[in-house]
Amino acid sequence: MSEIREFKTESKRLLELMINSIYSNKEIFLRELISNASDAIDKHHYLSLTDDTLERGREYEIELSFDKAKRLLSIKDNGIGMTKDEMINSLGTIAKSGSSEFLEKLKDASEKEKLEIIGQFGVGFYSAYMVADKVSVLSKSEYSDKAYKFESEGTESYEISEAECDFSGTKVTLHLRKGEEFDNFLDQWEIQSLVRKYSDYIRYPIKMEFETQEQEKDEEGNPIEGKYKKVIEVRTLNSMTPIWKKKKNEVTDEELNEFYKQKYYDYQDPLANIFVNVEGKLNYTALIFIPKKAPYDLYSDKFEKGLQLYSKSVFIMDKCKDLVPDYLRFIKGLVDSSDLNLNISREILQKSKDIEDIANNVEKKIVSKLEAMLKNERDKYIEFFNTYGINIKYGIYDKFGLKKDLLKDLVLYHTVSKDDFVTLSEYVEEMKEGQEFIYYASGKNKDAVMALPQMDIVKKKGYDVLVLTDDVDEFAISIMQDYNGKKFKSINQGDLDLLTDDEKEKIKQTAEDKKSLLEKLKEILKDDVKDVVLSERLQESPVCLVSEDGISFEMEKVMAQNPMGSEIKATRILEINPNHKLFEAIENLYNDNDPMLDVYAKLLYDQALLIEGISLKDPVEFSNRMCELMIKNAKY
Repeated sequence: MSEIREFKTESKRLLELMINSIYSNKEIFLRELISNASDAIDKHHYLSLTDDTLERGREYEIELSFDKAKRLLSIKDNGIGMTKDEMINSLGTIAKSGSSEFLEKLKDASEKEKLEIIGQFGVGFYSAYMVADKVSVLSKSEYSDKAYKFESEGTESYEISEAECDFSGTKVTLHLRKGEEFDNFLDQWEIQSLVRKYSDYIRYPIKMEFETQEQEKDEEGNPIEGKYKKVIEVRTLNSMTPIWKKKKNEVTDEELNEFYKQKYYDYQDPLANIFVNVEGKLNYTALIFIPKKAPYDLYSDKFEKGLQLYSKSVFIMDKCKDLVPDYLRFIKGLVDSSDLNLNISREILQKSKDIEDIANNVEKKIVSKLEAMLKNERDKYIEFFNTYGINIKYGIYDKFGLKKDLLKDLVLYHTVSKDDFVTLSEYVEEMKEGQEFIYYASGKNKDAVMALPQMDIVKKKGYDVLVLTDDVDEFAISIMQDYNGKKFKSINQGDLDLLTDDEKEKIKQTAEDKKSLLEKLKEILKDDVKDVVLSERLQESPVCLVSEDGISFEMEKVMAQNPMGSEIKATRILEINPNHKLFEAIENLYNDNDPMLDVYAKLLYDQALLIEGISLKDPVEFSNRMCELMIKNAKY
């Protein structure tokens, strides 16, 4: 009995893309199908450790076969197999965990970007349709008495039917397209070459029958000249040694990169790879990769961090999150330890001291690699930081700064005086004589920071200022507090203390003389600011808004995005430049008891808010005040 089913809309669209050769390198279809076969065997092996109904000690293998006349190429495994429902879910639905996001990403992507996105969704089976105009899948699950066959030409529908099957596992048969570019996939030597290129590390034997000729011999065993007979022999095409089981000096970067691309569905080499081999009280091997580009969903709730976990080369877990700190969630790779129990459960794993030790050491190895990259390959490190720098900053802030000393030298910043990135160490080395603090300011970009009125006095002193553009920046700075004894100082928080004693005394005296005016302004703005003071930081600008040490305006903006933090506010202090003509105009209004003083005061405050990038409480009222002022001062 057979059943015709429609592909889901998303699947149809992806099949069209596959058939039209999204992958520029068609030969990788074999890599994808062999990897699927290996995964099926992994699953059987793992389940057999705890499920007595499954055969243990099975001689696992992957078989390749082809028929030139019929243009058929098959990949067969003796793994776990698929039930009917599993076949529908795995073969009839693409990217079932995120098909909508998948296609949304593809919609406006370039051909190169489409390749990357497809890899991220793990749709390797469908690469078969790049070379085949029909695909058949015969499978019998260990948990079903029936076998089923899937057939589709990759168009509108697929057919599933009960079938006869004399083995447990899965056999994928490709009906290859016609054309010279597909003929190579029917050549035994080409297939062998592709297996060695892409799947040599697979730890299960990949076998194929080879047809060769053997010279015939006479009764005495002597070769008979000109006479040969056909001989069929079964060969194992791969070395079966997992690449991570080889010695570090036996593996090239090219081999590691190829392994990464095959294993993690990426078309680009990783930005860096890290090979860790530890022998001692705890023995383990780790292969870590830093992708060149961040996964599209890296910062979504759906993203799962973690490294694959093996014990004695036997797969235990796909995403062991305990091996990866949150700030390194972008890394990919695996850990294989001979000291872990094969029957280890997730609950026991979470409490495992061995896992904790491995995680700590792997983290240090990654940080060490990044430090070496920063020192010796700065351009590559900048590429890394542009992609993942926000994660490093988050790592500094996370867990109340537990990792701040480990990570502080990996952070890069732009500054107002330099176009290139600088480290905190480089900033401190170039601090001017007498400079006490590491100054910083938050803004959308360098130009926005340069335009801040609070920059006036810092510019005058010639001090450089770190430009903070990420939401997490000020939180990380507040956790670090200082760098090697040099404290951080925001240019718009607290007292900058950059004036001479004479300048300070002059402002102090002016403030005393204008005390009643400042108190009046404070009274007018009592609902908005804690205080109104004469500024020690403004040189040319008329007004600015500053906060006390602690919660900054930038922190307030970030926390306002979270409903739980929307009530947290920075203390607002309005600073007025006593040397600006606007202050003189306000003073005259005050002396004349002019009602326009109220309008000026509130306009000054709104102006300071706009400069700081804070939304006005009542834009309409602001507009009305501006109109009132323009009408009053208009010349007819």
